[in-house]
Amino acid sequence: MTDTPTSSVTDSCPELGIEVPVAQIDKELRKLWEQDDARTNASLMNLVVYSEKSGALVDNSAIIRDLTREHACRAILVEIDRYVSDPSLRAWITAHCHLAHGRKTVCCEQIAFHLTGKVTGRFRNTVFAHLNSDLPLVFWWQGELSDILTERLVSVMDRLIVDSSTWEDPAAGFRRIEVTSALNHDLILQDHAWTRTWQFRLGVASVFDDPAAQKVLPQVDRVEIRYHREHRNSALLLLAWLAVQAGWKDQPSIQGFAFRNPEGGTITVSLDRCDEGPPLSEIVLRAGDRRARISQPPGADFVERHVEAPGYHVSSMAPADPEAPEALVALQLARGGKNSLFMKILPRFRKMLEV
Repeated sequence: MTDTPTSSVTDSCPELGIEVPVAQIDKELRKLWEQDDARTNASLMNLVVYSEKSGALVDNSAIIRDLTREHACRAILVEIDRYVSDPSLRAWITAHCHLAHGRKTVCCEQIAFHLTGKVTGRFRNTVFAHLNSDLPLVFWWQGELSDILTERLVSVMDRLIVDSSTWEDPAAGFRRIEVTSALNHDLILQDHAWTRTWQFRLGVASVFDDPAAQKVLPQVDRVEIRYHREHRNSALLLLAWLAVQAGWKDQPSIQGFAFRNPEGGTITVSLDRCDEGPPLSEIVLRAGDRRARISQPPGADFVERHVEAPGYHVSSMAPADPEAPEALVALQLARGGKNSLFMKILPRFRKMLEV
């Protein structure tokens, strides 16, 4: 039997700011700004960070402090302890301030909530009550999805950020999102597992600008992908993207995945799992004695791109994708957009998850 986790929030939690009664949050926030006329309240969005992990409030407060240097927001942090049956709700407020142009202090509000007991209704109402209604809602869900993710909650989101690599059953996770977002057709879904493939996708696209590589793509007969054991979803997303963009059709295979290219040729697939290294280590596209290869060496902050054919070799380098979740969120917020390419390949990826 495992020990039941205990709450990480103690009587005093200075990292979260000032503890206030929930009913007094707005009043105390006004007082916070009145204390210093040099502060400017900046906010371009509501950013809710949700976690059921013990200690998440303090960890996420540190993340928000760094994130607000580039992305002004009203941050609402939520940690729920589902192992404690007695209902409780505590709240803290603070402001993360950064010097702008050497003169003005620009600050972003943060409200932190810690809940225990049955929380579905209380959580939803608490968050709704403290959103800035004039701003879009970006919801960063950390860890496994749970029954807290309801249709009503998703209905007010503009952007939902998840990391499917942390889910025990990714197929079930995407089914839950599909059901809960059925009435929110404008929801933008972003997955860290997809963001981690950016430089590899860019690498594949760039090497096929090379005339020698362009001759390889229609004749590809084998794809090899090496990935970290915790990041199979990134490998499958990369494979799904390649299949969709290249127009490959699925072909039955007893060994996992295989495709048929538009010319009718068979493409075999090798997915190799590693215990060490970055989320994605390598993708190789082979066409006979020619190949295109994108790789990230262990510990390197760059990816290498190679095109090789008899008597021909060209290579280049590019920065690697970040691995830390907070860095991935910063990238996702900076790029914005509707993430239409991810939504385009998502059905193919979900089909792969069922294999």
